[in-house]
Amino acid sequence: MRGPWVRGRVTARYYARALERLKLVTLNIWNRQGPWAERLDLIRAGLRALDPDIVGLQEVLHSDESGDDQAAEIADGLGYEHRAFGSAWNIGGPLHLGNAVLSKYPITERDNWALAPDKETHGLLFAAVDAPCGRVPVFVTHYAWRLHHGHVRLDQVQATAARIKQLAPVDGFPPVLMGDLNGEPDSDEMRYLRGLTPLNGKSFYLADVWEYCGQGPGHTWTRANPYAWRTREHDRRIDYIYVRGPDRKLRGEPLAARVVFDQPVRGVFASDHFGVYAEIQAAPRTLDAL
Repeated sequence: MRGPWVRGRVTARYYARALERLKLVTLNIWNRQGPWAERLDLIRAGLRALDPDIVGLQEVLHSDESGDDQAAEIADGLGYEHRAFGSAWNIGGPLHLGNAVLSKYPITERDNWALAPDKETHGLLFAAVDAPCGRVPVFVTHYAWRLHHGHVRLDQVQATAARIKQLAPVDGFPPVLMGDLNGEPDSDEMRYLRGLTPLNGKSFYLADVWEYCGQGPGHTWTRANPYAWRTREHDRRIDYIYVRGPDRKLRGEPLAARVVFDQPVRGVFASDHFGVYAEIQAAPRTLDAL
């Protein structure tokens, strides 16, 4: 439920340094499948090198009772003292699979909602991050994965848009949406998020950071990764970082994007997905200053 979920809340105005750029990473970590111990080391090494401010993770295992917490394992010692988890699926007993946010800055609100189900359940996690640039509304999700379930993803993007409109007013810092969305860029569901395909008489807009700054196709599910190759599916871009920007203060402007966690070490990849790294403008600017 929404409400405080921090240890020692620090308001943005007390930060000693300004934040010009907000650095973001999203990665589907593939729960504990494959060689998890080796994959964990690669994920942690990648985050240490990239040093993002906020991380969105999908397919995270979490149990309050047993202490099984993949987000905590990943975050340990890397400076992400603030975390939020949202369940998408109760696997059994106290064990859940879902989405997580890792943040260098306090998380002052959190919430989680079930999304339109298909043969599995999905969730949308919200975390308000009290960053030096202000309150950043962060949404992390994982949509239906089956190739023929575009109609399910259409319901899921509309539910996501409704929550973003509710929790991220246009006069605040632009909201960020990260996750394994499982739709290709030209699908109706991704076009809806970019304002190109109205649904039920309504439209919505977020900027796909890759479209602004990425180079090449940006595939995050590819047969070059043996963990993905075993499905024999085609290469495609299905992992995204979106932002509602730039706003009138030019906050949220996409500045950089690249595919990450895409190189193996001794034959081991960090996950069956590649991740996405992005930078967006955090400090307000004026057109006259450019």
